[in-house]
Amino acid sequence: MCLAIPGLVTELLEGTRVMVDITGVRREADTSLLEESLDIGDYVLVHTGFIIAKLDPEQAKEDLKMWDEILSS
Repeated sequence: MCLAIPGLVTELLEGTRVMVDITGVRREADTSLLEESLDIGDYVLVHTGFIIAKLDPEQAKEDLKMWDEILSS
């Protein structure tokens, strides 16, 4: 079983790196597993520092809402 967490791309870095905000924590993530290009404001799914999918914004917001509920319990 793996755990992937939704995040928001906040900055495009050099090469295949981007900065992602995950529940208020900013982390670098690698885009080399993703075939699509990313822009600031895109929602992505991050697993062990790698972006594995680009998310639909509405679905990402729902997922983040559930994470907030889990983390606040």
